[in-house]
Amino acid sequence: MILELDCGNSLIKWRLIVAEARNSRVLGGVVGSADELFVALGDIAGLVVSACRLRIEQAFSVPVLQAKAAQTLCGVSNGYSDYARLGLDRWLALVGAYQLCGRACLVLDLGTAVTSDFVTAGGEHLGGYICPGVPLMRNQLRTHTRKIRYDDVAAEQALSNLLPGRSTVEAVERGCSLMLRGFVLTQLELAREHWGDAFTVYLTGGDASLVSEMLPGAHLVPDLVFVGLAAACPLS
Repeated sequence: MILELDCGNSLIKWRLIVAEARNSRVLGGVVGSADELFVALGDIAGLVVSACRLRIEQAFSVPVLQAKAAQTLCGVSNGYSDYARLGLDRWLALVGAYQLCGRACLVLDLGTAVTSDFVTAGGEHLGGYICPGVPLMRNQLRTHTRKIRYDDVAAEQALSNLLPGRSTVEAVERGCSLMLRGFVLTQLELAREHWGDAFTVYLTGGDASLVSEMLPGAHLVPDLVFVGLAAACPLS
């Protein structure tokens, strides 16, 4: 088995794939720490890791391949003037998206931060945008506004609909959700200015489900970073 890891700002995503088969996900999950990861992997009977992509060599005594941003990869050219400054998660996600569709694409990653990236049909990365995600917006309001206090259960219940809020928790949660939707719709408008309707939309990240119903033609790919990681760190 090959173990793949995507360590983000808040969570660690992992998956196991069969070495011989491309992107053949066997098991996977999301954990909050390295200790939780080792517990999750330890519960898998008969697990034998032959290689991994990222930093876990001490635990399994296997060679490690670590991805880095590059000027070009698998037909995609990095759009940043200083290519090394492009966040690795964004780079791998946009490379992964282009690997999947081979045409112009808009990549939306909705996590702690929300990012968008535009890739042309020829693989040219045009750049993108970054804004706070729902967790950051929520936490800023909770931290800097004295009267905004509620727990995560209340936050989840408040998102049962998007009617004007009749309590602080409803107003905040629905307001953040609408800001997220507004960002996504703006990215679609920009993509259409570039390519008309000749592009594919990819959604990834923990909050992708908040906007997926707005984009019926979009591809929801939770493992998108791993698709790019496999391209950046080939094992054969």
